[in-house]
Amino acid sequence: MTVDRRLAHSGFTLTREYPAPVTRVWQAFADGEQKRRWLSDGDAFESGEWTFDFRVGGRDIDEAKFHGGPLSRYEAVYTDIVEHVRIVTTYDMWLDGTHMSTSVASFEFEQVAGGTRLTHVEHGIFFDRFWADGPNREEGTRGLLEALARHLG
Repeated sequence: MTVDRRLAHSGFTLTREYPAPVTRVWQAFADGEQKRRWLSDGDAFESGEWTFDFRVGGRDIDEAKFHGGPLSRYEAVYTDIVEHVRIVTTYDMWLDGTHMSTSVASFEFEQVAGGTRLTHVEHGIFFDRFWADGPNREEGTRGLLEALARHLG
């Protein structure tokens, strides 16, 4: 079988307002126990390896298996952190051991009337057979922001 070696680029911006102060929304990202809780919202995944090192140059790893499905692996490096203002990461994704993408992602936190506006901007490069996966990444990120909303309650 020949592997299609093309690349695809996909970018998106998602903005969501939460009825919680910036400090609370920030802690959901900066505290490892909180982050793991909202990322593993529900029981859709069987958790695997987990590493959390929230500092510039620090690495996060989150590996999980979809019930009855593939093993997903996320590895991120924090490239910029300004407390209560922004987080910037680069991250790679694997699916069943195959490197599928590299992305740059930012999270901006802004106090607004009634809570916090979170703006997530992402640009991904998808490899080989995963070249059409950009819309799925955006949809998956929407789901994570929904899980964060449930966590913040």
